[in-house]
Amino acid sequence: MDKRNRPKTISLDPALRAYVVGVALGDGNLSNPNGRAVRLRITCDTAYLRLIESICAALRKLLPENKISVHNQKGNCVYVSCYSNHWEKLLGWRASGGSKAKQKIRVPHWVMNRRNTMISCLKGLVETDGPVYFDRGYQMVNFTSNVKYLINDVYSLFSELGYQPNLYSRRIRTGTKYTIRLSKNVPDFLAEFKPLKQ
Repeated sequence: MDKRNRPKTISLDPALRAYVVGVALGDGNLSNPNGRAVRLRITCDTAYLRLIESICAALRKLLPENKISVHNQKGNCVYVSCYSNHWEKLLGWRASGGSKAKQKIRVPHWVMNRRNTMISCLKGLVETDGPVYFDRGYQMVNFTSNVKYLINDVYSLFSELGYQPNLYSRRIRTGTKYTIRLSKNVPDFLAEFKPLKQ
């Protein structure tokens, strides 16, 4: 086979795949700007340099033959970018299918089959869309999304892993915003998951 047409290598490590899936579900988007390869862009706040480095390292391990780029944006924002035709199959949504809400994205079924993939995926989700903060002296973990299917899956991840989250919703101008809040056993959660965004 011509090397130029050979599919590029992708790691088969399920925990690594699950972590990248979580990061992409949280703050990623897909596009196909050149018509040849799908681009994943993950938006990151420059306040979390260790997290940006961790995401880049995970993408390099997942796709060792692909180029990983970091692009500065206005304000305190960068996006991590990587082209690959593996993205749509791995993540479960399409570059041309509209917003993640329109495509009703969710956690892939294979993630829910093993504890280590559930932990890795939830770590990626919390590190991107899940602030850890203090409320009246108590640590809390939130995860927010406007995609009901994704919120239900994330709630299931917390629950299946032995935590007791609460689910809230409120109407906003563009639809409904869902929030999962973990207020019990947060130190145990942080010790197990070690999210870089705290």
